[in-house]
This record gives sequence, C-alpha cells and structure tokens, in this order.
Amino acid sequence: MTIDVWAQHPTLRFLEHEMFASLRRWTGGTIPSEAIPLSVTLGVMDASGVERALISAWHGPEGVLISNDEVAAWVGEAPDRLNGVAAVGLRRPMEAVREVRRCAELGFKGVRVLPWLWETPPTDRRFYPVYAACVEAGLPFCTQVGHTGPLRPSEPGRPIPYIDQVALDFPELTIVCGHIGYPWTEEMIAVARKHENVYIDTSAYTTKRLPAELVSYMKSHSGRRKVLFGTNYPMILPGHALKGLDDLDLDLEVRELYLAGNARRVFNL
Repeated sequence: MTIDVWAQHPTLRFLEHEMFASLRRWTGGTIPSEAIPLSVTLGVMDASGVERALISAWHGPEGVLISNDEVAAWVGEAPDRLNGVAAVGLRRPMEAVREVRRCAELGFKGVRVLPWLWETPPTDRRFYPVYAACVEAGLPFCTQVGHTGPLRPSEPGRPIPYIDQVALDFPELTIVCGHIGYPWTEEMIAVARKHENVYIDTSAYTTKRLPAELVSYMKSHSGRRKVLFGTNYPMILPGHALKGLDDLDLDLEVRELYLAGNARRVFNL
C-alpha cells in the first residue's frame, strides 16, 4: 500500500496562476483548456499503485485556488481513495479558526498553509490562531519547507528558526513539513530529531533526488517513523516519484512506514 500525503486535484484557477510559470518552464507542462475530471487523478494513482492520496485545498492572499468545498466534493466521490487537507487564509484569523473547525467536522485530515504563498514566516502572529485550532481539532498542520519552485521568496521556508520555534510554542501540534527543506535539509532533520511532533514529507522530490542525509535519517531508529511519502501531484507524477525506490536499500519495515505506515499514524487514517 502507498499513501501520497501531498497531492492536488487541480482546478484551472490553480494551474493558470502566474506563480507556477517557473514550474511550467522546468517541466514543459502546459495549461489544459478545460477542467480535469477526477477520474484522471484516480487513474494516475491506479497506474502507480497509490491506494490513497491526501488532496489539498489552496488559499492565498489573492483568493481561493482550490476550495475546501471542492476538495470535500472530490473526497465524497472517492472516499475510499481520497482524504482532504484544508486550506485557510491568514488575513482574518477568526474566519480561519472557524473554517478549521468546519473542515474538521467534514472529515478533513489536516490543514495546510504555505508561508511562501503569504510571503511571511510561520512564526507570524496570524498563524498562531490556526495552530491553536488545529490542536483543538486534532488535525496535523501541514506546511512547506525549503526553497520555492514558484516565483516567491524562499526565506519563509527555513526550518531553523521558524519550524523550530513553532514546535516549541505548540508542543501538542503535529507539524508535517513538505518538500524536505532543501537546501536546508540537515536543518530540517535536526528539527525533526529534536521535536517529537515534527515530521518530514518528500513531496516535490523524486526518489532519485532525495539527499543522502535524508535517506540515512529514514533508516535510523528514530528517523524511520518520521518521513512520509508525498508527490506534489500534478507537478510530479507518483510513478516518477517512486522510480528507483529499490535502490535506496530500505528494509521492509522502513519501506512500509515510509510509503504508508507513518501516514496512517500521523493523519489518523
């Protein structure tokens, strides 16, 4: 079984956004002319052996790119394959708190806010009501660490001091840090070692591009329960992300924890 902890079923609003121009240049991707059916995403999962995916909403300063209600509807179409990860805005913190609570009641499994999208670090005061709401709702807070592929500043993605400080202030908050933290991967590993409630997901990186220090951490006694598989689909297809997995020489326990076991535990699947 494989669980993808970071994916999007993309809307045209999402795909057309100018911040993804750099990604389109790198990948040679094009913008489709009409909405992508959910069957396409499910078909990609089937082709790669991904049994379940956590699909994320997107909310930025300019508005909603993928709404929580759209995500809830897609999950409703394929509840045995998909779980929702909510997104909230930061400009009106109490609205964000109420939305976290609403999404928890709808069965969402986490909340994702991207600091680079708001061009502010995760220690900004506007994040803190969201963290408190996540703790109360029992939902992991998912975020991005490392440099940004989209055309936005990378500084908010530093694991130290930002994730380190949030974990100190909210020891009850489960924090899942996507995109491995490159070029600060060693910082990210240090923060995950330090804090019981901090995890790393490998979204936006193929297996062949995983840094040696992260693979070593995955194999360690403490690290084997700390790293989760993710793709960042549709930017990276799961089959491409998984290619070369056998070359990592993971033992059976580490492989199962990485591909599914850690996700089941962290997201209460």
